[in-house]
Amino acid sequence: MTADYDFKGSFRDLAARHGRGLRGPAMALLLALAPAAALATPAACDAPGYATVLHPAAHAATDARAYWLDAQFLKWPGSNGPGSYRIYHSAQARLRAERGQPVRGADDSIEAGVPDTLPASLFERFGFVADGVELAVTRKDLAKVPQFLTGQMLLVQEDEAGRVLDATHVQAPGALDNLYARAADDTALGVSATAARTGFRLWAPTAQAVALCLYGDGAGPATRTAPLQRDATTGIWSATIAADLRSQYYTYLVDVFVPGVGVVRNRVTDPYSIGLTTDSKRSYIADLDDPALTPTGWDDAPRPAPLAAQTDMSIYELHVRDFSINDASVPQAHRGKYLAFTDTTSNGMRHLRALREAGLSDIHLLPVFDIATIPESGCVAPTVPAAAPDSEAQQAAVMAQAARDCFNWGYDPYHYSVPEGSYASDAGDAAVRIREFRAMVMALHAAGLRVGMDVVYNHTTVAGQQERSVLDRIVPGYYQRLDAEGKVERSTCCANTATEHLMMARLMADSVALWARQYRIDSFRFDLMGHQPRAAMEQVQQRADAAAGRPINLIGEGWNFGEIADGKRFVQASQLSLQDSGIGTFSDRARDALRGGGCCDSGTDLVTAQGYLNGLFYAPNSLSAGKHTRTDLLRAADFARIGLAGTLRDYRLQTADGHEKPLSEIDYKGQPAGYAAQPAEVVNYVENHDNQTLFDIDAMKLPRDTAPADRARVQLLGAAFVAFSQGVAYFHAGMDVLRSKSLDRNSFDSGDWFNRLDWSYQDNHYGTGLPPAPDNGKDWALLRPMLADTETIKPTPGDIAFMRDGFRDLLRIRASSSLFRLRTAADVQQRLRFRNTGRDQNPLVIAAHLDGSGYNGANFREVLYLLNVAPQAQTLVLPEEAGKRYVLHPVQRAASAADRRAADARFDAREGRFVVPPRTAVVFVVE
Repeated sequence: MTADYDFKGSFRDLAARHGRGLRGPAMALLLALAPAAALATPAACDAPGYATVLHPAAHAATDARAYWLDAQFLKWPGSNGPGSYRIYHSAQARLRAERGQPVRGADDSIEAGVPDTLPASLFERFGFVADGVELAVTRKDLAKVPQFLTGQMLLVQEDEAGRVLDATHVQAPGALDNLYARAADDTALGVSATAARTGFRLWAPTAQAVALCLYGDGAGPATRTAPLQRDATTGIWSATIAADLRSQYYTYLVDVFVPGVGVVRNRVTDPYSIGLTTDSKRSYIADLDDPALTPTGWDDAPRPAPLAAQTDMSIYELHVRDFSINDASVPQAHRGKYLAFTDTTSNGMRHLRALREAGLSDIHLLPVFDIATIPESGCVAPTVPAAAPDSEAQQAAVMAQAARDCFNWGYDPYHYSVPEGSYASDAGDAAVRIREFRAMVMALHAAGLRVGMDVVYNHTTVAGQQERSVLDRIVPGYYQRLDAEGKVERSTCCANTATEHLMMARLMADSVALWARQYRIDSFRFDLMGHQPRAAMEQVQQRADAAAGRPINLIGEGWNFGEIADGKRFVQASQLSLQDSGIGTFSDRARDALRGGGCCDSGTDLVTAQGYLNGLFYAPNSLSAGKHTRTDLLRAADFARIGLAGTLRDYRLQTADGHEKPLSEIDYKGQPAGYAAQPAEVVNYVENHDNQTLFDIDAMKLPRDTAPADRARVQLLGAAFVAFSQGVAYFHAGMDVLRSKSLDRNSFDSGDWFNRLDWSYQDNHYGTGLPPAPDNGKDWALLRPMLADTETIKPTPGDIAFMRDGFRDLLRIRASSSLFRLRTAADVQQRLRFRNTGRDQNPLVIAAHLDGSGYNGANFREVLYLLNVAPQAQTLVLPEEAGKRYVLHPVQRAASAADRRAADARFDAREGRFVVPPRTAVVFVVE
């Protein structure tokens, strides 16, 4: 190795995880790299389409098999043969690299030699990169790297005559994070506006030029353009105009190299948009602190106090459109909109207030950020024919219009920090959606309910040069996570983002902080959070708390799969990696045991894979008879207890084999069943928007002759398991009214028809047609006879009312004592004890004792709850409880109690004998 390779200079100082930006002489050299502003005119702002190719790429390949590890070091997996290595650059994309020929069209090149070793920090970040040649740029060429990153660049392996042996683009995020690390801590990005001046700031370190397009309104032609200037330290382009431009609109023209395409002028909206016009065509200039953007009373509006502990959360997951689109008590103009929540006398708001009065703490809204797949103007309402309960006609009508209707769950992010326009009364007026979103939050807060958001930072709807690809058209190849070939990873369903990169992590943290401060969001649920680094989520927590000036609760999906599984790229924000973070993850342990099977079953497994709630072994259906054993039932009972104990890794439980062990030593599909360090880190549920509702699962798994009233009791038991579990309680909207989606396993794009809610409590919409073919068609033959059997399965209004009122009683019981919401793992281990465990247990009844002695908020000296899943009454003798003065919980012994069967429970203190009625949850207390 020669002296040309300086591992002790500026770049060596950056070898920490992401570096801290260039210093000293190297930075001075970079100041000359800011290219001239884009030669843009208003006509360019209004040009047809959204992109113009300025210089077509001579090299059509798009593969990127090599990696910049930082600004000095590279690695090329799989390349380790003879020859030398050189990096070629062309500002106008003229490079041609053909095997056996010298590279043509280069403006410049730099040698990449083989160093003795790499800094240890690079192994930490890039340990997932396969073996291959490791390279370094010489000291004399280091200052060229930033300029090379702004154009076409190829890493080439050459023979001794300078002929191409192999060539590839290079994945640049490592170098960009190294060179422009200061941008992660820089002042705010996006637009800033006052009465005196308007500022614009865009991070685009690989752009050759950036210009601003200004528009007087959301639809008219551009009124002016202005160049942005590049800061070489951060890669941020900025412009300040000495004028008040509030209520106007803007886009950017970004000249940037795109592999396989060339140098392209992309017309894009701002990733940091705070407002948009219809269908997100233009970004809005505003100051979110402007009183003109707040509803009347916003400044002094009451807001629920922060919770004492995250375990106090009980959540109702709700879709904005579902909430009111079918509610006749809502004014027509407000149905399906934010403003429906301001109609305080509507059936839906009466329902939410009743839940709050019973003890519910949070409404979690399915995505309400700007969504790519809901038309904000001109959406259609399909006409659904009256047809048989098992007909294909309903779904055919819905799916024919699915791309153009007004419905989608919304897991298709477009702009992360702007309210969705389809829920506003006027999507074309950016101010309207901001005010109306705030009015919704204000109305829910006035009802005593905290407001949570479902957020989706793990993917974008599209990537590359597609029109709705905002991030990737500004900094190609940076914001998305790439595979070993340079293609975008799609394990989340769509184009995965790379929140391990500094500026994607910053975008996520900035966005959450904005929602917390400007819209007073109290809690967040992160979609596929396991695809994000724990460190990034901890940064989000810190930023959100600071922005809000109060604790903000974070929960999310901690599933472990895809290209980042098992920590391949970073320490994940997953179930097994968030211990002691205070961030909660959804637990599938008890969920699967209670429901039966797994999340994604199909075919006969939908029926035969019964769960603890719906008949496993003890009440087989016609297809499952003989397929399960008592051992299966015992295991399911243990997993129900695991959920009730908060899925805590160190909680000790006597299992069905008679041994006591920590939950972490119980196997769950090759992973520890217990994984949480504290109860706040687990979210308990048996139903949410994903997969079939619990009612629909039970429609398939319970014996067909199970009466509708008993089906309602099974549903109430499912809710009881969640309400009594340590940790966060999470409920899907409509679970409390026996919600059915006519057996739809994935209703994300199934329209209003399959996602209906009825706040008049007359119908749960079971048997309203076969569910949509794309996700359910393969199972239609199995589902058809179930849907046809509405007489046996479909509930009456009386059954719905029973579940509604029984659910509220469960919320009251949970709220009545902090024993159902214990704060620490030590509290749970000390105060929760399961009875009726081990080899000789009756596996049909879960019995758990909670010790309230000296515990703040316990309100009872002792609590004993019993959950009987059997269709028959069960008797338990619990010697530990003999001689105690148990009475029914005040909620269950009140004259207003919904489940009168609970009053039939009996306790004989002489020997500790309990009689528990069929399919009933009973709570005894010592007052």
